[in-house]
Amino acid sequence: MIIVHIIIGLDAGGAELMLKRLILSSHEKNTFNHQVISLTNIGPIGKELQKSGVKIYSLGMNSIFTIPLIYFRLKKILKVINPNIVQTWMYHADFLGGVAAKRVGIKKIIWGIRTTDVTLGKSNLTILLRNLCAKFSYFIPKVIVSAARISKTVHIEAGYDASKFTIIPNGFDMSKMKSTPEDRELLRKEWGINHDDIVIGSIGRFNYIKNQQLFIEIAAKLNSKKKNLKFIMIGKDNDWENHELLSWIDEYGIREKFILLGQRNDINKCLSALDFFCLHSRTEGFPNVLGEAMAMGVIPVCLDVGDVAFILNKSELIAKNPNELFEAMIKALELNPVTKEKIIKENYFRIKNNFSLDLVTELYEKLYQEI
Repeated sequence: MIIVHIIIGLDAGGAELMLKRLILSSHEKNTFNHQVISLTNIGPIGKELQKSGVKIYSLGMNSIFTIPLIYFRLKKILKVINPNIVQTWMYHADFLGGVAAKRVGIKKIIWGIRTTDVTLGKSNLTILLRNLCAKFSYFIPKVIVSAARISKTVHIEAGYDASKFTIIPNGFDMSKMKSTPEDRELLRKEWGINHDDIVIGSIGRFNYIKNQQLFIEIAAKLNSKKKNLKFIMIGKDNDWENHELLSWIDEYGIREKFILLGQRNDINKCLSALDFFCLHSRTEGFPNVLGEAMAMGVIPVCLDVGDVAFILNKSELIAKNPNELFEAMIKALELNPVTKEKIIKENYFRIKNNFSLDLVTELYEKLYQEI
């Protein structure tokens, strides 16, 4: 069975990483022939997939003016491949890929919903696409896969066809969610972290949605209470070249407390060096990094956004609003060692038993067979 995945690009992101995990997990069984069409570039995820023998097509879209040409190329490739199923990931691919697949006679189309509130920090084009997809959802996709429960609810309210939704969460390869005490010590030494320092991490690209400014505000408050804290920020543009980010840090005079690492391709390894993870986004769907932190034994403290409460299932570690996030962080820092170990163990098995990659891959493969 040939499954063609259409996605806007293959840079490192939540949807892209989930696509990679799904394909590599399923590809090994030789039941499904997965191929990927990137509307823009191949990116690091595409290169990894190519090394594993997955066929990747890159169409080179770089502006809205190239859309007609990309649409023509997309139809041509789909005709040649003649897949059994086309699966699209996110609005641009849902719309463009869905229309192209439908026009060449492909009836088995799966759309993918990964976001929640697109009115926060998104472009007018993205909002327009969401609204167009809502109308087209009644006659293009056979199934709409939502990664998060909250995303399903929000999109039905936005006008999507409620009868076509199914929820398949993100999955985590538990075999890779491992580290050694040596890994932790080596990284902490490399980053100049003392043995008795408590490290709180923020992971996510620098973006209005991710709300790094809130993390810095909380870091400043925490620093006034406890002096052995270090704050690590990981993700694209969270580096020393980002003048806006530095201006927020310097406003509180705590530059020496921060370690800015920028984009990394070893997030699991980085997580091993943390004591706590803070999720401070304005909105989320199914946050990958929360599941990764839980699987890696890092205690998370989160804002109640997206499916956080469903994934974490621990109200004492979840803040209902930004004002409560500082208090939740203080409570986490004051946990005794026995309670911390209990939480770490429970979080690990929460991910393993409910969101393992094997379970999620089975759900996708069952969906492919059903349609």
